[in-house]
Amino acid sequence: MIIAVDGPAASGKGTLGRMIARHYGLRYLDTGSLYRAVARDLLAKRLDIRNVQAAAGAAHALDPATLDDPHLRDTGIGEAASIVAGFPEVRQALLEFQHKIARAAPGAVLDGRDIGTVVCPDADAKIFVNAKVEIRARRRYLELRQMSAADEGEPVTAHGVLEMIRRRDERDRKRASSPLHAAEDAYLLETSDLSIEAAFDAAVRWIERKIGRNGSS
Repeated sequence: MIIAVDGPAASGKGTLGRMIARHYGLRYLDTGSLYRAVARDLLAKRLDIRNVQAAAGAAHALDPATLDDPHLRDTGIGEAASIVAGFPEVRQALLEFQHKIARAAPGAVLDGRDIGTVVCPDADAKIFVNAKVEIRARRRYLELRQMSAADEGEPVTAHGVLEMIRRRDERDRKRASSPLHAAEDAYLLETSDLSIEAAFDAAVRWIERKIGRNGSS
């Protein structure tokens, strides 16, 4: 079984995807971590993140064992990842890895921005998670503030995070390659006023209906 969970930054798709994967005993892949890892590797080598050839090379050389690097969640990495994710060459280089995870038994939950439209258009169930930009920015601000306090890093501001989220939304939706949008057959899950538990319950109800219709197990 393959479940696609798409949505913009800080919509809650990652937390939801992990919960769904545990519920069904499936693997879980945060595909955003792939682009973050590419950006991390470019920055570590002091390469220009806007250099398409360098970014594609980093994508081909990506070590999957490094995807649990906690620094992938750093603010600077996220901004850089949003840039390299716009390169078709990078997206193509990472597509095979995503397909391998999705197609191996017993299946997987993949979250990202183009899972239901490009990576796994034949997924058994597709969910597009969204929330108002101000709420998403608030969630990410609280997350980053906690990380900054723990690491004694540079302090973040609510306004700065809001502007960052808006920039990422614009890049994600307007890029030429695999822009962010909901698949036609995706369940639109608005989480602005939902707890994660309520969002999970709604998602599972939808998945159960889709599995029943498709005759899957």
